[in-house]
Amino acid sequence: MDFTFTEEQQAAVEAARAVFSDVAPDRAPSPALTPGAVAEDIDRRLWDELARTDLLGLTLSPDHGGAGLDPIALCLVLRESAKVLARVPLLESCAVAMTVQRYGESSFAAELLPRAGRGELILTAGANGRSGHDPAELSVAARPYGENETSAGDSGWVLDGVQSAVPWAQVADWIAVPAHTAGGRPVLALVPRTRDGVSLADQVSTSGERLAEVRLDAVRVATRELIDTADCWEWLRSLLTTGTCALALGLGERVLAMTAEYTGRREQFGFPIATFQAVAVQAADRYIDLRAMEATLWQAAWRISTDAGGPLPPAGDVAVAKVWASDGVRRVVQTAQHLHGGFGADTDYPLHRFHAWAKQIELSLGPAAAHEEALGDLLAAHPLG
Repeated sequence: MDFTFTEEQQAAVEAARAVFSDVAPDRAPSPALTPGAVAEDIDRRLWDELARTDLLGLTLSPDHGGAGLDPIALCLVLRESAKVLARVPLLESCAVAMTVQRYGESSFAAELLPRAGRGELILTAGANGRSGHDPAELSVAARPYGENETSAGDSGWVLDGVQSAVPWAQVADWIAVPAHTAGGRPVLALVPRTRDGVSLADQVSTSGERLAEVRLDAVRVATRELIDTADCWEWLRSLLTTGTCALALGLGERVLAMTAEYTGRREQFGFPIATFQAVAVQAADRYIDLRAMEATLWQAAWRISTDAGGPLPPAGDVAVAKVWASDGVRRVVQTAQHLHGGFGADTDYPLHRFHAWAKQIELSLGPAAAHEEALGDLLAAHPLG
């Protein structure tokens, strides 16, 4: 295992930093001051810039107009995006595109992916199921078309069910929907947002962004729009979870830097409060959290990128990374609020935005406790020697 980043990965980071350098964390209204969603749309100017600099096609193969990089490169870019609270579906769109590229029918991928890489299409995924507690694939049933219809000769599938808290669904062109067959086998369907039978109900995240409850009522999908490869949904879920860990790391690093800057200039009794032992120890503890978040993130991203073996399946490394990401980012923002004092709650200062985003990231795709339980199940199924 080598955590040295390649020249191509480092170049992606530099490109991302150049794009995000013009993005202010307070570009969108504050979730504390805005009733409902903070905005109706994504940051289109930023999305277009990401497309122009080829960052949306970073992980697509050259055959689809991309750079052919791996999930590690995507996580590096996501890390930078979180430092400025970038309001774009970078994780969801890239993760779904990578999944279609890896598992989807070649002709379907050839039609969809070049447009996604150019930013002409937005992709997202429903990963929370009905409540966020049960496996997402159990919330939608998939049956072959013809089981309950008169025209049994037609091919394709029919979907019925609900996926809750789907990010960016109102602006997405395609939604990846995990589902299960009558035999309990997980599958992944790619559904156009405007397909007959698809309805969206607005929801709002802790960070103030728009989510949607996506309801599917006898929605038909073509055979090529449904991927029934055994591990497709698990791979996409792992990629989304690992990307969320990258967002947590980038946000935490930015918040700790803000805290260091503030405590370095805020004085009490004639000295910067950063020189006080109680302040320094708390900041040091949060630095340790970030380093643990970083190490577990790259371990998970490496397992996903390389399909490398290990004592546990890659899902084990993903679970460990999400445990650290969820607990770590919560502790970082809580300590930052404490060390900033009342200034941290000032809505003219961006820290409260980071706090709201951190809470959303902490709970996205399961809090730490859920991943601890999943890790326990994996350890029971794969005892370590």
